[in-house]
Amino acid sequence: MNIYVGNLLREATEADLRQAFEAFGQVTSVKIITDRYTGDPRGFGFVEMPNHQEAKAAVSGLNGKDLKGRTLKVNEARPRDDRPGGFGRRS
Repeated sequence: MNIYVGNLLREATEADLRQAFEAFGQVTSVKIITDRYTGDPRGFGFVEMPNHQEAKAAVSGLNGKDLKGRTLKVNEARPRDDRPGGFGRRS
């Protein structure tokens, strides 16, 4: 299950996220999204957990919890095509 993690402190690292999520089970990957031009963190990232039950427990256990002084926003990530908005041209 792919999990969205928002409201991250700029100083939060992928190791910080991995540690928080591993309390709930196995973590396959962690990625903090950065600005493509500056390389600065954009304040959100994604965590992949292979076990659906563990992932659900992590979402409910970490949503609204504090990580390094910021309240996390955690939920199941939606596929790119399901997200509203976008800047592409429409015919």
